[in-house]
Amino acid sequence: MLSKISVTYLKASPSASTSGFSWHGNRRRFGYCARNSSQFNKSRFKIVGKSLGDRWNLNEIDANAVQEKLNSWLLKTQNFLNEVTSPLVRTGQTRKPVTRDAFETQDMEDIFMAEQTINNRTPNGVLSLAAIVSIEQFSRMNGLTGQKMQRIFKALVSESTYNDARNLVEYCCFRFLSRDNSDIHPSLKEPAFQRLIFITMLAWENPYREDLDNGSEKASFQSKFVREEAFVRVAPAISGVADRSTAHNLFKALAGDEQGISLSLWLTYVDELIKVHEGRKSYQTRQSPDLSEERILCIGSSRKRPVLKWENNMAWPGKVTLTDKAIYFEAVGISGRKDSIRLDLTKHGLRVEKAKVGPFGSDLFDSAVSISYGPESEAWVLEFVDLGGEMRRDVWHAFISEIIALHKFIRDYGPEEVDESIFHVYGAHKGKERAMTSAINSIARLQALQFMRKLLDDPTKLVQFTYLQYAPYGDIVSQTLAVNYWGGPLISKFLEVDNPPTQGARASNEMIESSNHVFDIDGSVYLQKWKRSPCWASSASASFWKSTSTRQGLVLSKNLVVADAALVERATRTCKQKWQAAETTQATIDAATLKGIPSNIDLFKELLLPLTITATNFEKLRCWEVPHLTVSFLAFAYTVIFRNLLSYAFPIALMILAAVMLTLKGLKEQGRLGRSFGKVTIRDQPPSNTIEKIIAVKDGMRDVESYLQNLNVTLLKIHTIILSGQPQITTEVALVLLSSATILLIFPFKYVLAFLIFDLFTRELEFRREMVTRFMNFLKERWDTVPAAPVVVLPFGSDEPIPEPVRKENKDASKSERSHSSSSSV
Repeated sequence: MLSKISVTYLKASPSASTSGFSWHGNRRRFGYCARNSSQFNKSRFKIVGKSLGDRWNLNEIDANAVQEKLNSWLLKTQNFLNEVTSPLVRTGQTRKPVTRDAFETQDMEDIFMAEQTINNRTPNGVLSLAAIVSIEQFSRMNGLTGQKMQRIFKALVSESTYNDARNLVEYCCFRFLSRDNSDIHPSLKEPAFQRLIFITMLAWENPYREDLDNGSEKASFQSKFVREEAFVRVAPAISGVADRSTAHNLFKALAGDEQGISLSLWLTYVDELIKVHEGRKSYQTRQSPDLSEERILCIGSSRKRPVLKWENNMAWPGKVTLTDKAIYFEAVGISGRKDSIRLDLTKHGLRVEKAKVGPFGSDLFDSAVSISYGPESEAWVLEFVDLGGEMRRDVWHAFISEIIALHKFIRDYGPEEVDESIFHVYGAHKGKERAMTSAINSIARLQALQFMRKLLDDPTKLVQFTYLQYAPYGDIVSQTLAVNYWGGPLISKFLEVDNPPTQGARASNEMIESSNHVFDIDGSVYLQKWKRSPCWASSASASFWKSTSTRQGLVLSKNLVVADAALVERATRTCKQKWQAAETTQATIDAATLKGIPSNIDLFKELLLPLTITATNFEKLRCWEVPHLTVSFLAFAYTVIFRNLLSYAFPIALMILAAVMLTLKGLKEQGRLGRSFGKVTIRDQPPSNTIEKIIAVKDGMRDVESYLQNLNVTLLKIHTIILSGQPQITTEVALVLLSSATILLIFPFKYVLAFLIFDLFTRELEFRREMVTRFMNFLKERWDTVPAAPVVVLPFGSDEPIPEPVRKENKDASKSERSHSSSSSV
């Protein structure tokens, strides 16, 4: 079928906004209309596809008329593109989600109106309205009709892939998105494109109609919700909207307690995101024109939300400016603003933590952030006062953490600055810029969510590099991101010797010379010499890159793969699954912890002081801080072992202990040790009022309670292992015990003990440190997967357990009574 697309300008209609799908004879039209409430003479565009039939009478064609018509179409198309690509300026100041009434009276309006060219009947069902709208509109944005796109897609993929309408929706959308490589997609400024993306997510989720007997379909997209799976698949494909690794957390923040993301909420989010990026342009030109080599990300200063810098128990108000490389503070004094001071965030070893501040050294206000290079260095303590909420400090903590994590990622996974090998890979010199752009967009999204008041309890889950630092399987996701940022086609031969075998998918036979490097799904090369992080040598990394050799879908770019997942998406799925498993395990631990066990933390520490001193001195010996003492100790220990003196060691130790006790008894009877000998001395707390004493007692009880909770969790996990609460882990532990018993039966004990001492005193040496670290990380991961045994609390005087809801109500009631009584007494 031959089709043509005419672009015409229509006058605004005062009718209300409608969306639907209708049949008129053999002509099918679908559309989305919005009402213009502010300007009735405002121009709008309409895309219409008209069928001209399959048979043309060439004798009836006027060449001059055709030429004139083509010129008219080109002129109108140029005007249409200029209108679409022009920046969108909105003056609304509200940051709340747009309601349905407000949405219907918006200023910018668009009409999607096109003829259906694809066959809505597929082998798996009838296409839904959202699928038809998405396929047809993206096909026309690609310069083709839906029918032609359908034919091209059928020729490119297998029959099973073609029969799934979801894959056709992906192909039409991803093909258009793959044409743009900007930091944030320019079409996001257009309300028409925003709604089309929402419709595409609905189409991906439900590509088929549910009611096959309904002859006329009418639908309102405003009442529909996008679920997590569709959002995570489509939203990260648009530049600047979401990251693959944090898209599921972004969905949770946007959806909240709702069923999903509505159209009004989606439009609000995109509008706020555009405002953040437009605001940064004004920062760069107005606020600090001298920062030409840095990009200003956000500025914190206002009368209602001041920023204070604490120095020597004094708070100085001022303005904080965060860039992609540093943080600046410009104090405000009596005589005006002072010169700004700068803290470089690109250096190694920088740490950012949440802190408490207050006058006279008290920890009264929990609204500050501390930035330092270690416990001994001078720290920047910035307090972010927020009179309207509690999340401002947490958001700024996430901002600063993301910049620090970004530069740590660049140091660990990127090539060195002076490495000339980046010029052997096309586009590798832009890898650092791509990583920085990703972090900058993450911070922009977090700012947009802050304006919308749609935040998670921990905002660091919404920024990519910070989240991957503590997420399980995060190092593998970081590896895929490094391959994505720095990988590219090999433009010259680059040979190295003594490299391990290939990891990743082999792209083509032209890359035989670089077979010891890592390949992305589109054939991009990440050189072997860039793999400087120790995580590349882990078994999880080797397993992942070995599995990437399989490819089933249609690759449009390294980030856009139809009917399959890119490498970053594959790693992110595994990361999400491991995170959910860790949360499930943590839920069992939280349910097993019991509260309310008081103790005296100072006395406990004092009683453990001899053991603490002994452990500290032994640690010094083990770490070879005093080499001659360590050598002497090892010589003595191996002499005892290989001279067969172990049988005498324990009796001699008991004899020495008894001799020391009797000697002290005799000296005390002689009065030579003083009357204070043997008393446990505890230093009193500084003078304080009643409130401070109550807070100190509460902090001490919290520390002891936390220690006992951790101890109980450890015992409950051991209980689970011994009683086969987790059969797989029980089997592994049993095999380890049997192996240990076999070793002890075969080899004499003195050789086993000598080996253990050798292992203990060489762990911190250079040749074993990396291996020990990997082994300890493996043990920690396995231990974290062990669930705690369930704990049942019986009520007093009864053998029946208390149901969980009733127990929580009783706890809440008792807490309220205690708080009421304490407030009355104070």
